Amino acid sequence: MQVNQPKYIDREKSWLAFNERVLQEAADHTVPLLDRLRFLGIFSNNLDEFFRVRYASIRRISISKDQQKKLISGISAKELLQDITEIVINQQSKSLAILNEIEEELQKEGIFIVDETQINHEQQQFIREFFIHNVSPVLVTIILNDLAEFPLIRDAYGYLAVKLVKKSSEDSVKSIKKRTRYALIEIPTHINRFVELPKIDGKQYIILLDDVIRFNLDYIFSIFDYESISAHMIKITRDAELDFDSDLHKSFLEKISNSVRERRLGEVVRFVYDSTIDKDTLDFFLDKMDIEAVDSIIPGGRYHNRRDYMNFPNLGRNDLTLGKIKPMPVSGLNLQGMIQQIKSKDFLVHTPFQSFNYVVKFLREAALDPKVTSIKITLYRLAKNSQIISSLINAAKNGKQVTVQIELQARFDETSNINYAEIMQAEGIKLIFGVKGLKVHSKICVIERLEGKKVKRYGFISTGNFNESTSNIYTDVTLLTAHSRIMKEVNKVFEFFEVNYKIYRYKELIVSPHYTRSKFTKLIDDEIQKALNEQPAMIRLKMNSLSDYKMIDKLYDASRAGVKIQLIVRGICCLIPGVPGLSENIEAISIVDNLLEHSRIYIFGTDDQAKVFISSADFMTRNIDERVEVTCPIYDTHIQKELIDTFGIYWKGNVKVRLHSERLENRYRRLGESRFKAQEELFNYYRNKIEVILD
Repeated sequence: MQVNQPKYIDREKSWLAFNERVLQEAADHTVPLLDRLRFLGIFSNNLDEFFRVRYASIRRISISKDQQKKLISGISAKELLQDITEIVINQQSKSLAILNEIEEELQKEGIFIVDETQINHEQQQFIREFFIHNVSPVLVTIILNDLAEFPLIRDAYGYLAVKLVKKSSEDSVKSIKKRTRYALIEIPTHINRFVELPKIDGKQYIILLDDVIRFNLDYIFSIFDYESISAHMIKITRDAELDFDSDLHKSFLEKISNSVRERRLGEVVRFVYDSTIDKDTLDFFLDKMDIEAVDSIIPGGRYHNRRDYMNFPNLGRNDLTLGKIKPMPVSGLNLQGMIQQIKSKDFLVHTPFQSFNYVVKFLREAALDPKVTSIKITLYRLAKNSQIISSLINAAKNGKQVTVQIELQARFDETSNINYAEIMQAEGIKLIFGVKGLKVHSKICVIERLEGKKVKRYGFISTGNFNESTSNIYTDVTLLTAHSRIMKEVNKVFEFFEVNYKIYRYKELIVSPHYTRSKFTKLIDDEIQKALNEQPAMIRLKMNSLSDYKMIDKLYDASRAGVKIQLIVRGICCLIPGVPGLSENIEAISIVDNLLEHSRIYIFGTDDQAKVFISSADFMTRNIDERVEVTCPIYDTHIQKELIDTFGIYWKGNVKVRLHSERLENRYRRLGESRFKAQEELFNYYRNKIEVILD
């Protein structure tokens, strides 16, 4: 290892490199056109959340008393903010160029995204009628000049900054300033931003809602006698940190509700604007909104909030999208009588390759089973119309004792979870609102069933949220089991939720915040000892993020001892692989493809003696020390092999696979001459399992 060789990659820059990988998918000509637009939307949505959370956190450090203190990356917080802004401006420029290219490709397919200057008479009539009947009744328009206080600009909403110059016979600069009015139009969010226009000669036309409004500016401001009018888009991003008051008389639910409402008043951390806006208009808004102190003022294109491209209409063009995977059944597991089947053996559900419906059906069966006395489950992020919630309410109505630990601080899902909490409370479901100082991120469920005079426990442990919507696009694994010792300890976790001053001991599960660090350290140390004894030693980890420096140091120790380490890290990776004397035995890759890689699979040892785990926890400090997480051992040999096979298929990939490196260049991995796309091969793997059974 060289003397000045850095040991870690900056977390924020690593995250931006991940988002660059998403942008690479938008630029990839092998990706269907409508999916490329979707990736542009994901890139934009990710960036919004980054500024609301990570950028805002660094900004708070930069204005604190310790502002000059160097970060682990070796630079100050203020310098890091400048670096981030520079990277983001570059990425935004790339994303705009990619969007222009996609629009040109769409035109070749007979799909045209037009603005208000590119429409014919028939389309103009359609747009006027659409605006009058659908947009105008809900449009918020504010004349700003005479207001004593500038109106609240909502976080991540799109606005049109409007400049009106009234008619006059005078042409002096002073006269024009006097005659200028400014207005603000909030672009409605509950109307689809992409408006389909009537076809012309078989060609399809889309106009953005922004341009529908621009076309109707004369209608909106008809009471003013103006000589010119212009409208340019602006957007702000606010700090999304929640602040809690200390009023002991308020319930936790009430405190969260109040804090979410107050988030809309958070500090502005980013201001994005159309770079063609008139300077006087930009100056007016920056002054009135007190934006001069914002570190990240970013010029952009005509349109912002490109996250909306995630919902670009399909237009009946299934040939321009990969679409959703049609999930396959789990080998040997029927949807009828699931409890009895799980009683005899463990099953693994790997979504979206296999159906999430197994989890829903398990809960529905438990809700109706007269022998089931109780159901306990943790909930973090839920679907908009959750079948999980419906099943739990059904169980409560059938006299089961239902206990739900719902995480009210699931970032950006707080409002949804509060609404669900109130619905469940009304149905008599017992709610637990977490542990003071800890988020509950574990994905667990246990049911108790009276069999004779004994209580038998069944349940499931997962790497992902119990969410029917995301299960279609997130890869996750869920273990369905009646293993008595595992289920007993899952039940202990629920006891900890209620009596959290007591620290429980676990022999089977690895539970944060008390045991995850020490247990994983011990597993790594075991492999180090094998290597030192000249025995085969290996560690294979698949996760979303790797940023805990102590765990990274422990992996470096293992590498130096000769342990072979393979890392599949989708997002943040602060570890630097392949450095002589530090990490020469570590390889690290990222897979970004049509499905979002979300499963955490941890394998210690070579195949013949491997210890296999699934987990809700990444190797991040927050997962290890600041959350309740559950890592579960896999004992069934068939499921062990399935997870080892799964890791092996991912590792063999040479399409959509990038190499983690210190330079963050997102270089594609090349292995062999034949194409091997891991997500496609996993689908084939599970299809072959079914075909073998059918044969």
